[in-house]
Amino acid sequence: MLFLLAAGSVARVTDTSRVVGDLRAEGDELDAMVADLPEDSWATATPAVGWTLAHQIAHLAWTDDVALLSVTDPPGFAARLEVASRDPMGFVDEAAETGAREQPARLLARWRAGRARLVDALLAVPPGRKLDWFGPPMSAASMATARIMETWAHGQDVADALGIRREPTARLRNVAHIGVRTRDFAYLLNEKTPPEHPFRVELTAPDGELWTWGPEDARSRITGPALDFCLLVTQRRHRDDLALEVTGAEAADWLTIAQAFAGPPGAGRAPGSAS
Repeated sequence: MLFLLAAGSVARVTDTSRVVGDLRAEGDELDAMVADLPEDSWATATPAVGWTLAHQIAHLAWTDDVALLSVTDPPGFAARLEVASRDPMGFVDEAAETGAREQPARLLARWRAGRARLVDALLAVPPGRKLDWFGPPMSAASMATARIMETWAHGQDVADALGIRREPTARLRNVAHIGVRTRDFAYLLNEKTPPEHPFRVELTAPDGELWTWGPEDARSRITGPALDFCLLVTQRRHRDDLALEVTGAEAADWLTIAQAFAGPPGAGRAPGSAS
Protein backbone atom coordinates (compact mmCIF):
# COMPACT_ATOMS: atom_id res chain seq x y z
CA MET A 1 0.00 0.00 0.00
CA LEU A 2 1.08 3.60 -0.41
CA PHE A 3 2.06 5.41 2.73
CA LEU A 4 3.23 8.83 1.61
CA LEU A 5 3.59 10.69 -1.65
CA ALA A 6 6.53 10.26 -3.94
CA ALA A 7 9.52 12.25 -2.80
CA GLY A 8 11.12 15.03 -4.75
CA SER A 9 10.13 17.37 -7.54
CA VAL A 10 8.65 15.06 -10.14
CA ALA A 11 6.30 16.94 -12.43
CA ARG A 12 7.48 17.67 -15.96
CA VAL A 13 4.16 19.35 -16.64
CA THR A 14 4.45 23.14 -16.39
CA ASP A 15 0.75 23.87 -16.89
CA THR A 16 -0.45 23.57 -13.32
CA SER A 17 -4.09 23.95 -14.29
CA ARG A 18 -3.85 20.95 -16.62
CA VAL A 19 -2.28 18.61 -14.10
CA VAL A 20 -4.68 19.80 -11.39
CA GLY A 21 -7.49 19.04 -13.81
CA ASP A 22 -6.13 15.52 -14.11
CA LEU A 23 -6.13 15.27 -10.31
CA ARG A 24 -9.76 16.32 -10.18
CA ALA A 25 -10.71 13.78 -12.85
CA GLU A 26 -8.81 10.96 -11.11
CA GLY A 27 -10.65 11.63 -7.86
CA ASP A 28 -13.98 11.78 -9.66
CA GLU A 29 -13.38 8.40 -11.31
CA LEU A 30 -12.65 6.73 -7.98
CA ASP A 31 -15.60 8.52 -6.40
CA ALA A 32 -17.91 6.98 -9.00
CA MET A 33 -16.74 3.49 -7.98
CA VAL A 34 -17.71 3.90 -4.34
CA ALA A 35 -20.49 6.52 -4.35
CA ASP A 36 -23.42 4.10 -4.53
CA LEU A 37 -22.04 1.22 -2.51
CA PRO A 38 -24.18 -0.07 0.35
CA GLU A 39 -22.72 0.72 3.74
CA ASP A 40 -21.61 -2.83 4.51
CA SER A 41 -19.57 -2.97 1.27
CA TRP A 42 -17.12 -0.44 2.70
CA ALA A 43 -15.77 -3.27 4.86
CA THR A 44 -14.76 -5.25 1.74
CA ALA A 45 -11.10 -6.30 1.88
CA THR A 46 -8.74 -4.92 -0.75
CA PRO A 47 -5.44 -6.38 -2.04
CA ALA A 48 -3.57 -4.19 0.49
CA VAL A 49 -3.34 -6.51 3.48
CA GLY A 50 -5.48 -5.31 6.37
CA TRP A 51 -7.08 -2.48 4.41
CA THR A 52 -10.73 -2.34 3.45
CA LEU A 53 -12.37 0.00 0.95
CA ALA A 54 -12.91 2.37 3.86
CA HIS A 55 -9.19 2.34 4.71
CA GLN A 56 -8.33 3.21 1.12
CA ILE A 57 -10.63 6.23 0.99
CA ALA A 58 -9.70 7.29 4.53
CA HIS A 59 -6.02 7.27 3.58
CA LEU A 60 -6.65 9.43 0.53
CA ALA A 61 -8.77 11.83 2.57
CA TRP A 62 -5.97 12.10 5.12
CA THR A 63 -3.21 12.71 2.58
CA ASP A 64 -5.34 15.29 0.77
CA ASP A 65 -5.85 17.09 4.08
CA VAL A 66 -2.14 17.01 4.86
CA ALA A 67 -1.31 18.31 1.37
CA LEU A 68 -3.82 21.12 1.89
CA LEU A 69 -2.14 21.93 5.17
CA SER A 70 1.18 22.28 3.36
CA VAL A 71 -0.38 24.77 0.96
CA THR A 72 -2.40 26.83 3.41
CA ASP A 73 -0.65 26.50 6.77
CA PRO A 74 3.10 25.77 6.52
CA PRO A 75 3.67 26.04 10.31
CA GLY A 76 0.79 23.63 10.88
CA PHE A 77 2.27 21.23 8.37
CA ALA A 78 5.68 21.46 10.06
CA ALA A 79 4.06 20.48 13.35
CA ARG A 80 2.32 17.54 11.67
CA LEU A 81 5.59 16.48 10.08
CA GLU A 82 7.37 16.53 13.42
CA VAL A 83 4.77 14.19 14.92
CA ALA A 84 4.87 11.90 11.88
CA SER A 85 8.67 11.63 11.99
CA ARG A 86 8.49 9.79 15.31
CA ASP A 87 6.70 6.81 13.74
CA PRO A 88 6.08 7.36 10.00
CA MET A 89 4.45 4.01 9.28
CA GLY A 90 2.35 3.89 12.41
CA PHE A 91 1.26 7.48 11.92
CA VAL A 92 -0.13 6.80 8.45
CA ASP A 93 -1.75 3.48 9.35
CA GLU A 94 -3.37 5.01 12.41
CA ALA A 95 -4.88 7.78 10.30
CA ALA A 96 -6.34 5.23 7.88
CA GLU A 97 -7.68 3.10 10.71
CA THR A 98 -9.31 6.09 12.40
CA GLY A 99 -10.92 7.23 9.16
CA ALA A 100 -12.12 3.71 8.32
CA ARG A 101 -14.19 3.70 11.51
CA GLU A 102 -16.25 6.66 10.31
CA GLN A 103 -19.73 6.15 8.98
CA PRO A 104 -19.21 5.64 5.21
CA ALA A 105 -21.43 8.53 4.11
CA ARG A 106 -19.52 10.88 6.41
CA LEU A 107 -16.14 9.59 5.23
CA LEU A 108 -17.18 9.99 1.59
CA ALA A 109 -18.38 13.54 2.20
CA ARG A 110 -15.16 14.42 4.02
CA TRP A 111 -13.01 13.04 1.22
CA ARG A 112 -15.02 14.92 -1.41
CA ALA A 113 -14.79 18.21 0.46
CA GLY A 114 -11.08 17.80 1.16
CA ARG A 115 -10.06 17.01 -2.38
CA ALA A 116 -12.13 19.94 -3.70
CA ARG A 117 -10.37 22.29 -1.28
CA LEU A 118 -6.99 20.91 -2.30
CA VAL A 119 -7.69 21.44 -6.01
CA ASP A 120 -8.67 25.07 -5.38
CA ALA A 121 -5.65 25.66 -3.17
CA LEU A 122 -3.18 24.20 -5.68
CA LEU A 123 -4.58 26.38 -8.45
CA ALA A 124 -3.97 29.44 -6.27
CA VAL A 125 -0.30 28.66 -5.48
CA PRO A 126 1.88 31.46 -6.92
CA PRO A 127 4.38 30.43 -9.62
CA GLY A 128 7.75 29.57 -8.13
CA ARG A 129 6.50 28.72 -4.66
CA LYS A 130 7.72 25.39 -3.26
CA LEU A 131 5.47 23.38 -0.97
CA ASP A 132 6.89 21.53 2.01
CA TRP A 133 6.37 17.78 2.07
CA PHE A 134 7.70 14.60 3.68
CA GLY A 135 10.49 14.62 1.11
CA PRO A 136 12.05 17.65 -0.62
CA PRO A 137 9.79 20.66 -1.27
CA MET A 138 7.83 20.55 -4.51
CA SER A 139 5.90 22.81 -6.84
CA ALA A 140 2.11 22.86 -7.01
CA ALA A 141 2.25 20.86 -10.26
CA SER A 142 4.50 18.28 -8.62
CA MET A 143 2.18 18.02 -5.63
CA ALA A 144 -0.79 17.50 -7.93
CA THR A 145 1.12 14.88 -9.92
CA ALA A 146 1.98 12.99 -6.75
CA ARG A 147 -1.65 13.12 -5.62
CA ILE A 148 -2.71 11.71 -9.01
CA MET A 149 -0.28 8.83 -8.61
CA GLU A 150 -1.55 7.94 -5.18
CA THR A 151 -5.23 8.37 -6.04
CA TRP A 152 -4.79 6.17 -9.10
CA ALA A 153 -2.90 3.47 -7.19
CA HIS A 154 -5.38 3.28 -4.33
CA GLY A 155 -8.15 3.42 -6.90
CA GLN A 156 -6.66 0.28 -8.43
CA ASP A 157 -6.96 -1.47 -5.07
CA VAL A 158 -10.60 -0.42 -4.90
CA ALA A 159 -11.27 -1.55 -8.47
CA ASP A 160 -9.62 -4.91 -7.83
CA ALA A 161 -11.65 -5.42 -4.66
CA LEU A 162 -14.89 -4.66 -6.52
CA GLY A 163 -14.02 -6.60 -9.67
CA ILE A 164 -14.04 -3.45 -11.81
CA ARG A 165 -11.87 -3.12 -14.91
CA ARG A 166 -10.90 0.51 -15.30
CA GLU A 167 -10.27 1.96 -18.75
CA PRO A 168 -6.78 3.50 -18.83
CA THR A 169 -6.57 7.19 -19.67
CA ALA A 170 -3.94 9.73 -20.66
CA ARG A 171 -3.69 10.62 -16.96
CA LEU A 172 -1.38 7.62 -16.65
CA ARG A 173 1.40 9.83 -18.00
CA ASN A 174 1.55 11.52 -14.59
CA VAL A 175 1.99 8.17 -12.86
CA ALA A 176 4.54 6.93 -15.38
CA HIS A 177 6.56 10.13 -15.05
CA ILE A 178 6.88 9.69 -11.30
CA GLY A 179 7.82 6.06 -11.86
CA VAL A 180 10.68 7.08 -14.13
CA ARG A 181 11.87 9.97 -11.98
CA THR A 182 11.98 7.89 -8.79
CA ARG A 183 14.38 5.30 -10.23
CA ASP A 184 17.36 6.38 -8.10
CA PHE A 185 15.09 6.83 -5.07
CA ALA A 186 14.13 3.14 -5.30
CA TYR A 187 17.76 2.08 -5.43
CA LEU A 188 18.64 4.14 -2.37
CA LEU A 189 15.64 2.77 -0.46
CA ASN A 190 16.99 -0.71 -1.10
CA GLU A 191 20.54 0.29 -0.09
CA LYS A 192 21.80 -0.07 -3.65
CA THR A 193 23.89 2.28 -5.75
CA PRO A 194 21.86 3.81 -8.59
CA PRO A 195 23.15 3.06 -12.09
CA GLU A 196 25.43 5.68 -13.52
CA HIS A 197 23.64 5.89 -16.86
CA PRO A 198 20.02 6.90 -17.54
CA PHE A 199 17.58 4.36 -18.92
CA ARG A 200 15.36 4.68 -21.95
CA VAL A 201 11.68 4.15 -21.19
CA GLU A 202 9.21 3.88 -24.08
CA LEU A 203 5.58 3.36 -23.18
CA THR A 204 2.53 2.97 -25.37
CA ALA A 205 -0.23 5.28 -24.17
CA PRO A 206 -3.87 4.15 -24.09
CA ASP A 207 -4.51 6.03 -27.36
CA GLY A 208 -1.44 4.52 -29.07
CA GLU A 209 0.85 7.53 -28.63
CA LEU A 210 4.43 6.79 -27.60
CA TRP A 211 5.63 8.33 -24.34
CA THR A 212 9.40 8.42 -23.91
CA TRP A 213 11.98 9.26 -21.26
CA GLY A 214 15.76 9.08 -21.44
CA PRO A 215 18.26 9.11 -24.32
CA GLU A 216 17.45 7.13 -27.45
CA ASP A 217 20.85 5.42 -27.38
CA ALA A 218 20.64 4.26 -23.74
CA ARG A 219 21.98 0.74 -23.25
CA SER A 220 19.20 -0.13 -20.78
CA ARG A 221 15.60 0.05 -22.00
CA ILE A 222 12.07 -0.66 -20.79
CA THR A 223 9.23 -0.80 -23.31
CA GLY A 224 5.58 -1.80 -23.14
CA PRO A 225 2.10 -0.57 -22.28
CA ALA A 226 1.96 2.53 -20.08
CA LEU A 227 -0.68 0.83 -17.93
CA ASP A 228 1.62 -2.09 -17.17
CA PHE A 229 4.50 0.19 -16.25
CA CYS A 230 2.25 2.18 -13.90
CA LEU A 231 0.97 -1.00 -12.27
CA LEU A 232 4.56 -2.07 -11.70
CA VAL A 233 5.95 1.17 -10.24
CA THR A 234 2.99 1.48 -7.87
CA GLN A 235 3.46 -2.21 -6.99
CA ARG A 236 -0.11 -3.16 -7.92
CA ARG A 237 0.98 -6.08 -10.12
CA HIS A 238 3.89 -8.50 -10.12
CA ARG A 239 6.47 -8.13 -12.87
CA ASP A 240 5.62 -11.59 -14.25
CA ASP A 241 2.03 -10.54 -14.94
CA LEU A 242 2.97 -7.53 -17.09
CA ALA A 243 3.89 -7.14 -20.76
CA LEU A 244 7.06 -5.11 -20.23
CA GLU A 245 10.14 -5.80 -22.33
CA VAL A 246 13.56 -5.11 -20.82
CA THR A 247 16.99 -4.70 -22.34
CA GLY A 248 19.99 -4.76 -20.02
CA ALA A 249 20.66 -6.27 -16.62
CA GLU A 250 20.45 -2.92 -14.85
CA ALA A 251 16.97 -2.21 -16.16
CA ALA A 252 15.86 -5.72 -15.23
CA ASP A 253 17.15 -5.18 -11.71
CA TRP A 254 15.32 -1.87 -11.41
CA LEU A 255 11.99 -3.47 -12.22
CA THR A 256 12.37 -5.73 -9.19
CA ILE A 257 12.56 -2.75 -6.81
CA ALA A 258 10.80 0.12 -8.61
CA GLN A 259 8.36 2.12 -6.51
CA ALA A 260 6.84 5.52 -7.17
CA PHE A 261 5.92 6.16 -3.56
CA ALA A 262 7.84 7.09 -0.44
CA GLY A 263 8.26 4.88 2.58
CA PRO A 264 10.22 1.66 3.05
CA PRO A 265 10.58 -0.84 0.17
CA GLY A 266 7.16 -2.27 -0.59
CA ALA A 267 6.41 -5.98 -0.56
CA GLY A 268 4.58 -5.76 -3.87
CA ARG A 269 2.06 -8.35 -5.08
CA ALA A 270 2.42 -12.05 -5.69
CA PRO A 271 2.37 -13.37 -9.28
CA GLY A 272 -1.16 -13.96 -10.53
CA SER A 273 -2.71 -12.18 -7.56
CA ALA A 274 -5.01 -10.10 -9.73
CA SER A 275 -6.23 -12.90 -11.97
